[in-house]
Amino acid sequence: MSSLERIALFIDGANLYASAKALGFDIDYKRLLREFQAKGRLIRAFYYTALVDDQEYSSVRPLVDWLDYNGYSVVTKPTKEFVDSTGRRKVKGNMDIELAVNAMDMAPHLDLMVLFSGDGDFRSLVEAIQRKGVRVAVVSTISTQPPMVADELRRQADEFIDLAHLIQRIGRDPGDRPQRAADHRRGQSFGPTQQPAEELRE
Repeated sequence: MSSLERIALFIDGANLYASAKALGFDIDYKRLLREFQAKGRLIRAFYYTALVDDQEYSSVRPLVDWLDYNGYSVVTKPTKEFVDSTGRRKVKGNMDIELAVNAMDMAPHLDLMVLFSGDGDFRSLVEAIQRKGVRVAVVSTISTQPPMVADELRRQADEFIDLAHLIQRIGRDPGDRPQRAADHRRGQSFGPTQQPAEELRE
């Protein structure tokens, strides 16, 4: 990667969380940002997640608030509850459309798109971005059983980065404790490494 290369990160929050959890580590989002700032000119780092609006406390909220104040462009939307054909209550929180629209908008200003997701639904998006002359790197993992990345997405990408190979560079030191010193002005009471207890997918 050239130091002048224009880069944007597109983080599918639920998917990245599930992949890191499957690999048994917590992501330090400050280190993640630094990792890619060192590789080129980081234009934007998007983080996408759905939020449950009617909960008194959402475990995802502290992370979202921290990211918002520390260099990430956070894109959220409320989840939707529905009852499936078996009568079970389910929650839907898919951010694929939002991510795709932002990626297409940003493409003319980028040399490299880094997609943190293993979702095969993004294969068509990756192909469309590549047609605009932008290279696409996909970050997920094949080190779990089963792999967290869809084969068709991995094959479409210009580069595949296994999340397992980034653990030393973007993982939280297990000895570290999330800082609890509350910044009331920002509503921040958790450090950048605090992981949500749950992330929602369709």
